[in-house]
Amino acid sequence: MPPDAEFSEYFAARVQRFRRVAFALCGDWHAAEDLVQTMFVQLYRRWRRVRPDTVDAYARRILLNLFLAGRRAHGREYVTSAVPERESPPSRDTPLRLDVERALGGLTPRQRAMVVLRFLEDLPVSEVAALLGVAEGTVKSQTARGVEALRAALPAPTTEEA
Repeated sequence: MPPDAEFSEYFAARVQRFRRVAFALCGDWHAAEDLVQTMFVQLYRRWRRVRPDTVDAYARRILLNLFLAGRRAHGREYVTSAVPERESPPSRDTPLRLDVERALGGLTPRQRAMVVLRFLEDLPVSEVAALLGVAEGTVKSQTARGVEALRAALPAPTTEEA
């Protein structure tokens, strides 16, 4: 199969997954789309050199580096009196989803990346540590702190009685 056809097939199979991860990282559909597009452009440039068995890890690494670099480049967020318009997919804005988005937004970029990679992408501690270039203990402690912050920010789960 020609390399362009292989890349097109890979793109079609993975684009939604990476959009979901990017959104979980940045909390904004437009920024997530930009991250994923830039990731696929960078991946395409190196497509012939990437080993097929490591392409997902390589793409994830590109996405994570873009997210972390973008957070540094944009600096701090500023509070304004007007709430910005944010578009999201229809019928997905449940109260719990919005609470989770807000709670994730309260984490530091690295904590958010670790929580997303550990629990949304279901990656082992060792792989997250390798992706972020930190020790496994750092991943464990920062993930625990991130989860603790999420629990504090989210309402307590309620049990429905039958």
